[in-house]
Amino acid sequence: MSARPFPFGVAPFGRAPVPAPPQPAAPILSEAFGTRPLAGAAAGFVLAALPPGLVLWAQDRLSRAEFGAPFLPGMGRDLLRLDLTRPADVLSALEDGLQSRALAAVVGEIHGPAPALSFTASRRLALRAEAAGLPCWLIRHAARPEPSAARMRWRLAPLPSVPDPDDPQAPGEPRWLAELFRARGRPPSTWVVRHDRAADRLDFSAPPRDRELAEPRDAPGRRMA
Repeated sequence: MSARPFPFGVAPFGRAPVPAPPQPAAPILSEAFGTRPLAGAAAGFVLAALPPGLVLWAQDRLSRAEFGAPFLPGMGRDLLRLDLTRPADVLSALEDGLQSRALAAVVGEIHGPAPALSFTASRRLALRAEAAGLPCWLIRHAARPEPSAARMRWRLAPLPSVPDPDDPQAPGEPRWLAELFRARGRPPSTWVVRHDRAADRLDFSAPPRDRELAEPRDAPGRRMA
């Protein structure tokens, strides 16, 4: 039996309709917040969500000092890395990148509260991303969500990886607990997300508690009353 017996949009047992999976690679401005310091969940999720092609990846100084710079040979993506100083420099680089036809996406890492990232600045980024048809991601380190024009805003936490099929003791495909806490035109939702490396896509499924509720009552180990 499928681990997801109810199609997306169908309400099991009279519950609220299940939202359709989001599209993290949509050509919009999105924000990613990690829920655990130094876990790297936000950056890993964004990296897995990027489309094929050259990606501009810009960091401010504090992001680079606290979380390290992307290791280009091991990223699995074609990245154009920019080591910058201030959040304002990162925002300027993203705006410039959104005007390039050579890029498939742009990503910026910003550490802490950033006065330069005002609602007006985020709205400008959002409009430019949509006009260019490119995904634009902001990874926010050590920051709380503030007013933003980002179309999707995520909180990411790491989960144990899927077991490796060739070696159960080795880490397999990465997984995250992804909370989409704000999105234009859709309700908040929480997902378990797995990166299918072979297909290079993100697979979304309901958190375990929801799957357990959806299991048939005559499953092995249970009896009907």
